[in-house]
Amino acid sequence: MVFVPTFFFVSITPGMCMTLALSLGMTVGVKRALWMMLGELAGVGLVACLAVIGVAALMLQYPELFLLLKYGGGLYLAWLGIQLWRSRGKLALSPMDAGPRHIPAATLISQGFVTAIANPKGWAFFIALLPPFINNQAPLAGQLATLVSIILTLEFICLLLYASGGRTLSRVLQQKGKVQLMNRIAGSLMLGVALWLALG
Repeated sequence: MVFVPTFFFVSITPGMCMTLALSLGMTVGVKRALWMMLGELAGVGLVACLAVIGVAALMLQYPELFLLLKYGGGLYLAWLGIQLWRSRGKLALSPMDAGPRHIPAATLISQGFVTAIANPKGWAFFIALLPPFINNQAPLAGQLATLVSIILTLEFICLLLYASGGRTLSRVLQQKGKVQLMNRIAGSLMLGVALWLALG
């Protein structure tokens, strides 16, 4: 009874993954953003499992293991954000063609995965919150499968809400002929995620 509202509150709170979902909802649409969500959920599930079995503690003791992933992922997202600001690239929308851009699914999956696993705060969060819900007297596998399933369900719902909100905002701005503003909002969100990822 405590687990579900606790993790829903954490998931719905704006963070790197939710900001990315909002930005992609604006630029590629909810349907295409599902690929990013797939990668993000895989990353969250991996982090949750590793946190329970103790690997996350090792990762937090050696933060240099995150550096390549953090900075590489951050630079890529920053590049996308700059492209959006300049209204160029695969994500950018134009007044002549305001439909979703079809960027490779693998690219979207990797964006979500890297954003989920390259955030040390996410690892620390799972280390702090998951163990109290584990019963040491019961088999671990079944408990872990149940808890991770609940986490991923809640995370997916929140990602859908953010992406849908981004898509709605996109439609409003397109109707008002403010496509460049939409690109700049999405670009700013993407740059924010990049900075958050690199400096967090």
